[in-house]
Amino acid sequence: MTVITVNAPQGRLSVEQRRTLAETLTDAVLVPEVGRFAPAARVGFQVHFVERAPDMMAIGGRLLADAGQELDVMVIDVAVMDGDWHREVRAEVIERVLAALAQACGLPEPSPTWWVNFRVVEEGSWGSGGKVLSVLSLLESGVFTEEKAKAIRAAMAA
Repeated sequence: MTVITVNAPQGRLSVEQRRTLAETLTDAVLVPEVGRFAPAARVGFQVHFVERAPDMMAIGGRLLADAGQELDVMVIDVAVMDGDWHREVRAEVIERVLAALAQACGLPEPSPTWWVNFRVVEEGSWGSGGKVLSVLSLLESGVFTEEKAKAIRAAMAA
């Protein structure tokens, strides 16, 4: 289970950009998480778009409403279940998320004022449907590559 939350100024993203990002941000995390493109795994992903008024966001100690110019500020929070999230995989996810944002926004590269936070929710700390969930129970679902399932089991045993 993965939740991606995009915090942006009101009106920054059009409906069409959000529609695109719902898919591309999901895939930006899904591929490194399960080891391949697996459309069946998409049901375990949620993307939330949160818009904030310019007087509810600040950069450099100044409210966007007071900045006197349009600042392109976004914070993307990626929360994933415990698993095989070594440094290289986290870096891959962050780079893929930023690239998906730039593409959806029609920019050649991500803005330096777009930040991505990557959080791993510890085993036993995630729940849905009235119960606590475990990534281990998902390993037999068929969406993970054999190599990725092995890496997750090894990481969880450590």
